[in-house]
Amino acid sequence: MSTEPVIEIKDLRVEYKRGLGLKPLVAVDGLNLRVERGEVVGFIGPNGAGKSTTIKALLGFIFPKRGSVKVLGLPAGHTSAKRRIGYLPEVAVYYPFMKAKELLTIYGGLAGLRGEELERRVDEVLTMVGLKGRENELLKKYSKGMLQRLGIAQAFLGDPEVLILDEVTSGLDPVGRRDLRQILLNYKKQGKTVFFSSHELSEVSLMCDRVIIIDQGRVVEEKKISDLMLELQSFEVVVRSPTPVVLDGTYKIEKSGDNLYRISLTQKQKPLDVLTELIHKNYEVIEFGSPALSLEEYFVKVVGKKIS
Repeated sequence: MSTEPVIEIKDLRVEYKRGLGLKPLVAVDGLNLRVERGEVVGFIGPNGAGKSTTIKALLGFIFPKRGSVKVLGLPAGHTSAKRRIGYLPEVAVYYPFMKAKELLTIYGGLAGLRGEELERRVDEVLTMVGLKGRENELLKKYSKGMLQRLGIAQAFLGDPEVLILDEVTSGLDPVGRRDLRQILLNYKKQGKTVFFSSHELSEVSLMCDRVIIIDQGRVVEEKKISDLMLELQSFEVVVRSPTPVVLDGTYKIEKSGDNLYRISLTQKQKPLDVLTELIHKNYEVIEFGSPALSLEEYFVKVVGKKIS
C-alpha cells in the first residue's frame, strides 16, 4: 500500500478580497497538515478559524495565495481526484420539490453510475442513512436532520476513497449521530479515509483517530485521540495539613480552605504513587477522585477563547 498521504497541505495561505482600498482578509495563513490512508481525522476550531476555507481549498473551489494542496497525490481540484472524493458541504441546499431518490439518481449519474448499478447504489445509500421507505417524499417535507442524512447519502454514493465532510453532524439528533458513527466506522474498516469538521466535540472524540485544532488560520494542536484522552484523564487529591504540602516532585498544589490543599494530577504523573507518598508522609487524605475534563474544555484551553 502506498505511503503517500491522502491529504497533504503545505504552507497554505488563502486570502479574500474585501473591496477597493481594503486589505484582503487572511482566512488561512501558513497551514500545514497531512492525513494518512485509513485515518478518521477531526478538524476543529472556533468560528472563523479557517476550517471551511481549508476544505474548499482541498476541493479546488478556491485558489490559494501561497502553498500547495494535494488530495490522493494529485493537485486539489484535479478531475481524477474529484472522482474519488465524497463531499458534504457545510450547508447543502436541495430543490424542495424533488424526491430523495430522484436527487440521488441525478448525483449518481454525474458520478458515472448507470442502469442497474445506479439503482442498486441509490437503494444502498438510502438504506444506510435510514431514509429507505421515505425516498419518494418531497424534500420540502424533510426535517433538517433528514436533509443532513440525504447529504451524507450523496457523499457516499460514488463509493469514494476519501470523504471530506464539513460540519457533518449538523442537524442530526442523538440517534442520527450514533448512526453516523457506525457508518463511518464501517467505512474506515474498508481502509478508506475521513476528514471532517464538526462543532460536536463529543462526537469528534468518539469517531476520530486523530484531532487537528485550528485557530486564526493555523494548526495550534494535533494529537492522536488515544493520547488526548490520556491527557484529559485528570485526578485530584484533597488533604488536610496545618502546613503547606511538600512532595517529591513538581505538582500543582493549591490551598482550597482552612488547612486544606488540593493537588491536581494527570495520568502521566502516576496519581497512585502520589497518593502513597502522601499517606507515608502522614498527610490526612480527605478526597481522591477523577473529575472529567471534556474535549470542549481542552479546546477552550488550547485556543484561548470560548467556543462561539
